[in-house]
Amino acid sequence: MGEKLSPSPSAPAVDTSSPKHNAEVAAKERPKKRRNSKEEKQAAATDASSPKHNAKGTDAASKEKPKQRRNSKEEKQSLAQPGQLANRKSILMAYALWLVGGVFGVHHFYLRQDRRAFVWWCTFGYAGIGWLADVLQIPSMVRDVNNDPRFVEEFNAKLRTNRKPPFSTGRFLLAIMIGYFWGQLISLAIPQTEFVGIDWGFLHWLIPFGVALGVWTVGNTGREKGVLWHCLVASYVSYLSRYFIMEEEYWFTIMSFCSALAFDNLSKEWNLEVPKKKRLVRRLAVLTTAAVIYLALWGCFLYFNGTITDSEGDEVPVHEALYNFLKSPWWTDLKQTLHDTYQFAKHHGWAEVWKQIVDSMDVDGEQNAYKVLGISATASQVEIKTLCRNLSKETHPDKVKDKSRLRAAEERFMEIQQACEALSKTRRKRRQRNKKSDEL
Repeated sequence: MGEKLSPSPSAPAVDTSSPKHNAEVAAKERPKKRRNSKEEKQAAATDASSPKHNAKGTDAASKEKPKQRRNSKEEKQSLAQPGQLANRKSILMAYALWLVGGVFGVHHFYLRQDRRAFVWWCTFGYAGIGWLADVLQIPSMVRDVNNDPRFVEEFNAKLRTNRKPPFSTGRFLLAIMIGYFWGQLISLAIPQTEFVGIDWGFLHWLIPFGVALGVWTVGNTGREKGVLWHCLVASYVSYLSRYFIMEEEYWFTIMSFCSALAFDNLSKEWNLEVPKKKRLVRRLAVLTTAAVIYLALWGCFLYFNGTITDSEGDEVPVHEALYNFLKSPWWTDLKQTLHDTYQFAKHHGWAEVWKQIVDSMDVDGEQNAYKVLGISATASQVEIKTLCRNLSKETHPDKVKDKSRLRAAEERFMEIQQACEALSKTRRKRRQRNKKSDEL
């Protein structure tokens, strides 16, 4: 029992620390692990296919779905509310701007309808008719710019009913009118005679462009849009009718009608794009550029083709009248006066200049009072009182016996009373002025 067992000589000793031994042990254990993994997968599959497991899974999924839906709704609301509040336009503000500057299209500019605002500005709100019609259209325009669900629903109903915008008589006639007007404006701005040795008649080929641009501008307002080139082709083709029809009004009308008809049948479609919010500076820059071009055309018309009728009934071109005016003595005296005023202001300051201007305007009536009473500006207060008392007695209407002279006497008496009252109000200023003159 106390003896130790010794290894048999037939069994060799195994070195467990050697790499070879470790590799052999790992190779023997791999099949066991694979068998265990297969058995675990089969057990998991049987558990998953069991009704109990399915019930648990559906319960967990049903619990997670409402959470996901709630989260998605909350995300949509949180994303929609800031955008709606930031871009929302007020119907009260739109009506206020319509009332104050509606004929100039201020309310359309507020509602981001820049093209319509420019057309309103050019035509004074379609001569007031369009301004009155906007009373009923402003609510719809406000819903449009706010992307209101009610407007979206109505617009989608129109899309389902009509593949393209239906024909509108008012819109069609308006396109003809604006095209005619802009084409006429370009025609009026072109010099009718040679200027600086150049015949500017070739600029008449810009008339169809003005007509097409007017039609296109009207057609691209609201939820309708279209391309420009259909209008251009129709305008230039119909422009050739001027060589067969001598009356300008007729071929202008034909050109505007053909351009509007081409846009309505070939170009017009629904504008499905949501209006993007543009920077105010960019919008103002575009509208200012358009306004400058528009006013420049009117200026060219007045300068090159406008006339002024003199006292004898003769018509003088504006550019000739302006040239003669700049050479006239009145303009020369005015320039000299302005130059003297500037030199005086350099030495005494603009405050003194303004003071002298106010004095020369006689805002308090002092100079006129001296003229009415026939007295010098250096007269004392005692002299003025004595003169006023004597003139009041002499010119009193009660002393006039002739009724035909009574009206004139009353007017003269009131004039003297007003003059005396004006000098009485300026007594302190006159006293200080006389005191300064005595010191000098």
